[in-house]
Amino acid sequence: MTSIRPAIDRDLPEILEIVNDAILNSTAWYDERPRNLEEQRAWLHEKRADGWPVFTAVDDEDDSVLGFATFGTFRARPAYRHTAEHSVYVGRHARGKGAGRLLTEALIDEATRRGLHVLIGGVDSANEGSIAFHETMGFTEVGRLPQIGYKFDTWLTLVFMQRILGDA
Repeated sequence: MTSIRPAIDRDLPEILEIVNDAILNSTAWYDERPRNLEEQRAWLHEKRADGWPVFTAVDDEDDSVLGFATFGTFRARPAYRHTAEHSVYVGRHARGKGAGRLLTEALIDEATRRGLHVLIGGVDSANEGSIAFHETMGFTEVGRLPQIGYKFDTWLTLVFMQRILGDA
C-alpha cells in the first residue's frame, strides 16, 4: 500500500535521489546540474515558508519515498493568484504502480481546497507517458513552446497541460 503525506526533512535524501535521476537521465527536469542535499533542503523550507504544499508518496511497509509532488506560483502577478504550476515525480523503482495518480489527486484536492481555479503542468513533448497520464487526470494540452530548452544536445519542446478546477 501507498500513503500520501506532507514531506518531512527525513524524506529529503530520497527526494534528492529522484530529482537527480530526473536531471541526469531524462528531460523531465529542465536542468543539467545535480542538486546537493542542502539545496534540496532549502527548496523544501522555501516551499513551506511560501505556504505551498509538498507531498510524498510513501510505501506503507518500509516508509520509503516513492515520489513527491508540489505546486506553487505560476506567475508572480496578482491576476495569476488563482493558478498554480504543479510538479509530480515518481522514482524509477515505483513508476506504473499508482503513486503518481495518488500524488496528483492529492494536489488537485489541495488546490481545490485552497480555492485555486487552474493547475498548470509543463511536460517535455517527448514524454508521451506523462502527457497521456495528465490527460487521464483531466488535464488538456493548451500550448507548446518549441525549442525552449536545450539538454542532451537536443532542443526541447515544452507542452503546457491545464486542468480547470472550478470557480475561485
